[in-house]
Amino acid sequence: MLKAVIVDANAISRGLLNSVLMDGGYEVVGQTHTSHSALLLAARLRPQIICIAREQAEDGSGVIESLRASSPKALIFMVSGTLDAATIQAALARGVNGFIVKPFKADAVLKSIRNTVIAVVRKQQAGGTPDTGGA
Repeated sequence: MLKAVIVDANAISRGLLNSVLMDGGYEVVGQTHTSHSALLLAARLRPQIICIAREQAEDGSGVIESLRASSPKALIFMVSGTLDAATIQAALARGVNGFIVKPFKADAVLKSIRNTVIAVVRKQQAGGTPDTGGA
């Protein structure tokens, strides 16, 4: 079971995403509302999936880059109700792996995560990148 951390200032959004992930077979091991706490949780809990709201990802703290440096194998998903091409391109360049759109639709959230996991695995296999285990 893959472990996930949710980062969103909105408690209702955290709760809804928590339910979707748990119902989808993921283990939500931590939730927080700030980018600073996200770094601490990721370091302590070593999740394979980090779902971070756009507001926290773009708060000027460099949290995406810090998460990428400290948890290079974790899949980072930006969560937002508004995603345009420029935002997506910038997020991908910073190290985001995928996107989750608000309002949450369980099947779309789980499909996005599943497709991203498959794409990353295929990319690693094609590139011959050895899997060293862990997250």
